[in-house]
Amino acid sequence: MAGNIKNIGEQDFKATVLDSQKPVLVDFWAVWCGPCRMVAPIVEELSEEYKDRMDFAKVNVDEAPKIASSYNVMSIPTIILFKGGKPFEQVVGYRPKKDIQKVIEKTLR
Repeated sequence: MAGNIKNIGEQDFKATVLDSQKPVLVDFWAVWCGPCRMVAPIVEELSEEYKDRMDFAKVNVDEAPKIASSYNVMSIPTIILFKGGKPFEQVVGYRPKKDIQKVIEKTLR
């Protein structure tokens, strides 16, 4: 896992995501999810490219089901971009890097 992506759970979600001064991309995933493994390297690349402008976190839905259900994460992978402590944009399912980049750019405006 890239050094720029934090693995977070229910105990540190608020401090890492909701209280962050920067926008935060949160990747909701699970070990058994094939498309999640396809999205992971894309999220790692993006975390390098945008490390100065936003934070990146991963939430394992099996370990943190309350967080997933509180944001209506019904299928994974789901990427939610938080801005000002609130969900701003969401991407569900596998998407190519350029699609996720467009959502990041929109969030950073």
